[in-house]
Amino acid sequence: MLIQPPEFKHSMTVRVYYEDTDAGGVVFYANYLKFMERGRTEWLRAAGVNQSEVAKLFQRVFVVTALDIRYKKSAKLDDLLEIQSAVTRFGRASLHFAQTVLRSGELLVESNIQIGCVDTVKMRPAPIPESVRNKFAVTTQE
Repeated sequence: MLIQPPEFKHSMTVRVYYEDTDAGGVVFYANYLKFMERGRTEWLRAAGVNQSEVAKLFQRVFVVTALDIRYKKSAKLDDLLEIQSAVTRFGRASLHFAQTVLRSGELLVESNIQIGCVDTVKMRPAPIPESVRNKFAVTTQE
């Protein structure tokens, strides 16, 4: 069962480096996924969740299970991008994120990404540990 959480957004900036671009100086499409991964990781950190500890203590990791992405405009070498991440729903074993990539407030990329919690021993979906869920609940109510 999925429930709608109170709003909890996170924003971070990332600079486009040469390694992020193609021969024309335009960000390679798959690199937006890397930028958004960093955004989700920092969202978790802001909620007080360390993914390494979750893996060690609970044998749980978070993996992408579904992705919907729309590319609107291109970022280029040296651009400063803002990665916005917001949880739109969370379930017993999943988190749903709406993420955007902006340059000076201009929308470049928008996505909806579903993250599943997986047991690292059985490699099967597993509930998000209660202590981790509690951090989401505390963070989202602030």
